[in-house]
Amino acid sequence: MTFRQFAYRNVTRNKRKYAAYFVSSAFSVMIFFLCALFIFHPAISGDMILDTAADTMMVAEGIIFVFCSLFVLVSVGSFLQSRKLEFGILLMHGMTKRQLNLMVFLENMMIGSSAILTGTLLGLLLGKLFLMIGAGFLGIGPLEFYLSWHAPVLTICSFALLFMLISLSTFAFIGNESARGLFQRGRKGDKEPRVSALLAFASALLLLGGYVLAATTTAASVERVMFPVVAITVAGTYLFYTQLSLYVVRIMRKVRRFYWHKTNIITLSGLTYRWKDNGRMFFMVTIVSAVSFTSVGVFASIHTLSKELKLDYPAAVGYVAKGNEARSAAEEDLSGIKAELERLNLPYRSLEIQIKYAEVESQTGPDRTERLPLMAYSDYKQALQQAGFTSREQPLQGNEGLVMIGSQRDRSLTSDRVHALYKLKQGVDIQEIGYTEHVPVAEYLLPELDGRDGGDFSGVVVSDSLFSAIDPVQSDLYTGFYMDQFQQTVGIASGLADKGKVSYESKSPYAVVVSGTLFEIQRTLYSTMLFASLLVGTVFFIAAGSFLYFRLYMDLDHDRLQYSTLSKMGLTDQELDRTVTLQLSLMFFVPVGLAILHSLFAFIALQRLFYLSIAAETGAVLIGYLAAQGLYFFLIRSRYLRNLKKNLI
Repeated sequence: MTFRQFAYRNVTRNKRKYAAYFVSSAFSVMIFFLCALFIFHPAISGDMILDTAADTMMVAEGIIFVFCSLFVLVSVGSFLQSRKLEFGILLMHGMTKRQLNLMVFLENMMIGSSAILTGTLLGLLLGKLFLMIGAGFLGIGPLEFYLSWHAPVLTICSFALLFMLISLSTFAFIGNESARGLFQRGRKGDKEPRVSALLAFASALLLLGGYVLAATTTAASVERVMFPVVAITVAGTYLFYTQLSLYVVRIMRKVRRFYWHKTNIITLSGLTYRWKDNGRMFFMVTIVSAVSFTSVGVFASIHTLSKELKLDYPAAVGYVAKGNEARSAAEEDLSGIKAELERLNLPYRSLEIQIKYAEVESQTGPDRTERLPLMAYSDYKQALQQAGFTSREQPLQGNEGLVMIGSQRDRSLTSDRVHALYKLKQGVDIQEIGYTEHVPVAEYLLPELDGRDGGDFSGVVVSDSLFSAIDPVQSDLYTGFYMDQFQQTVGIASGLADKGKVSYESKSPYAVVVSGTLFEIQRTLYSTMLFASLLVGTVFFIAAGSFLYFRLYMDLDHDRLQYSTLSKMGLTDQELDRTVTLQLSLMFFVPVGLAILHSLFAFIALQRLFYLSIAAETGAVLIGYLAAQGLYFFLIRSRYLRNLKKNLI
């Protein structure tokens, strides 16, 4: 038997332990290859709008690769730690340290090469189906199967480099420990885990603090508290598994009536050591699952976000000529837009509105506005009528003003925003009394009113009499082209705006928004993000299951010996099943349950950013993941019990 055959047989003899690691690695390679197949498809990479989808999938490629690097590194480290006794025996029988390192390197490269080959071949087999599903998500026609040389080369080179670097890093895991040290460490018994009441209390405090911050945050402060909440929750989760959970079990063990009841003594004693050994793994599973649940849940709300987008774009095409000097050039641009609409046989209604800018001397509240955009109330009502919106707003009186929302996201900011009183330099006061019910002019077409806490508030609607009395420092002309199906305007005015918009803050003498193009870009982006998050989430889910599977089968020999002894002492099959089921259910569902709890509070915080509810979609995602975890649990439980009872006497 050659040295390579010896390394190969080491892998095949331990195939049960390596199975989940191999399957997870091969699946990651397959998803990476399929994403590359999508990115380099000529129908995707050559399209202006679909190019956004390719960029999103490239980000998903990067996330998958980074996660796989961590997953493989942690998995290999765990495998090596479990083989200390084996390594010690080999060294005591004459194997040199160089040969031991070479053996481990060859084993890892065999598994890695097999995973790369299997994943790439599966990707080729499923490529056509994947492109069909991707086209369905994007709402485009079926994509023909096309194999660019970039996809297999990128996949094979990336993962070959990954597995080679990880295999080389195994030398550091083995270290320079002597054969006797490795042998003794492999046979070392478990110590009673140390638990600190202070750290356990800190864990509960951190988790509770993170949840309170997430639940009480406002739309204006979500971005500011996001990082602190994530950091606090991650730290609290780590301490939960390494301290708080063990502390709770210790307290339960002190309750004699409960601890000595039936098989609780076996369950809790085994749970303490299992929790101690697997705490870091449970922590990783929880964090990975929480990220997966949150991302998929948000992007699963795509149709809700699409409803918001329809409300954000009242005009199919909106054009603003900035100042009187831009009026002559605007006539030519508007004529071109009209010609395109007529050429495409798209019926439209047009409306022109004057926007005045008044110079502000002072204002109340935290923001400072130098020039205040103003719109007459009658023009505002006409804009709503042309867009097909209904409004219950009463005519304005005196110096009253309504703040124009620029998008539905602004509605979540209104509760924290202070109503301002503007004193204009010409001696006129304008008092904000509320907000418009609808978006009269799409965002990007007017300058943002506020300077703090975000928001796209676009100006103030005032009474016709007050509007007439204002002597403006600048006057813009807004022209809106309205139609029932603004999505049909995709690609209109591409010469003015190649990606659907030119914002007011640009140096151009005009601002333009083509709602159909913008809507299609954002819809494609959201759809691709949903598609990518589902793929990445599936990789995360399978990797998390791989961690659990690996840890179970690493302890199988120890558990088999323990339950064999207990069986001789009178433990029945029913009691064995109940004890194992309880321990496995805690291992499977505590990490997922905590991840769902993290995700729920993340959704509560993110809901502040949306005008429409995303509760139904996020709930469906969480229930789906929980159901998948339940199926996986029953599958693993039956296999584990069958292996546990094998040769049990």
